[in-house]
Amino acid sequence: MSDGASDKALAAPPARPVPADLLAGLSVAMVLIPQSMAYAELAGLPSHIGLFASALPPILAALFASSPYLQTGPVALTSLLTFGALASLADPGSADYVALAALLALMVGVTRLLLGLFRLGVVTYLMRDPVVTGFTSAAAILILASQLPKALGTATPPGGVLWRAGWSLGHPGGWETASLAIAATTVLLVLAGRRVVHRMFPGALIAVGGGISVSRLTDYAGPMVGDVPTALPTLSLDLPWGSTGSLLVGGILIALVGFAEPASIARMFADEDGQRWSANREFVSQGVANLAAAVSGSFPVGGSFSRSSLNRLAGARTRWSGLVTGITVLAFLPFADVLAPLPRATLGGVVIAAVVGLVRPRRLLGMARISPADAFVAWVTFFATLALSPRVEQGVLVGILISLAVGLRRRRA
Repeated sequence: MSDGASDKALAAPPARPVPADLLAGLSVAMVLIPQSMAYAELAGLPSHIGLFASALPPILAALFASSPYLQTGPVALTSLLTFGALASLADPGSADYVALAALLALMVGVTRLLLGLFRLGVVTYLMRDPVVTGFTSAAAILILASQLPKALGTATPPGGVLWRAGWSLGHPGGWETASLAIAATTVLLVLAGRRVVHRMFPGALIAVGGGISVSRLTDYAGPMVGDVPTALPTLSLDLPWGSTGSLLVGGILIALVGFAEPASIARMFADEDGQRWSANREFVSQGVANLAAAVSGSFPVGGSFSRSSLNRLAGARTRWSGLVTGITVLAFLPFADVLAPLPRATLGGVVIAAVVGLVRPRRLLGMARISPADAFVAWVTFFATLALSPRVEQGVLVGILISLAVGLRRRRA
């Protein structure tokens, strides 16, 4: 169920909180802290920027959200799209790159906010499943490939993501045993812990604690996070406004493609619980969250399926749980330097565990039996996304154009 009565007040205050919201919000924050740092690096940013993107955005999103479970912050696909939009404009990790990321977040936020305020949430139904499936699977492969050098501890030559991953795999003599062990253990803790121990098993948090301990107690020589600023984010709109035109298409695409995940999450949970859900209000909440990301100097954010599922499983009942998550991260920032010795291989393992399930070969192959036309759109999007990397947003554009062409042909037939 969507829209209807739930649109009466886009800025309606959250329902009265319950004690379970506190536990749920804290549980999500423990997962979000390492994930956010890993996703910031995936976006080409210093890892601490991920913490900034996990503080104010979920707090602001909670005030406007429609779903009581949706957790906002850095997500893998949006981080990859961010890297694609910015990689050709500045050196990843540089001050210019960080400023461009904040401007991109502002553009994503304005786009989503306008779509919500003008009640254009219906566009969530126009992003056809074949395009999303093809893009998501290709993006997941690219994300996994980007983390392989980090997990293997190899220094790779310049080149594309797939080339660097292939080079790392082809040179086992350069693998760093400790990094490989740390990354593998992290993946095992996150994936096996949820399936074997309990769905709320804090695998990522345990992996972070273990990684820091290994780094401090041994002669670990692999790459580490390094200095982590302990200051709160500085609120500013001193952005490189002259680059607005260069980021316009990327910002709009991230606003639309990146919204597919939170929209599907909120819609699925609403259907299961028999609750109303408003795409328009969710657009507003995600728009405001990205505006908060922009002014706090971070990068585009979205709704996370894994963290939203954890939030619901932990007993969240209202949107206050998201606010608790943001406040927890905000309170952690002055002590963030405890993460300085964290091996980067741990962050690589966190990302690998988070996205490995997004590669869906069975779904791609199964489409051919159900609808050859849909399968064609999905596979074209898949290969275009891989071929056009790091400009993965162009792969989405190709998929949308092919989808429109297929749709027109069907109508004529």
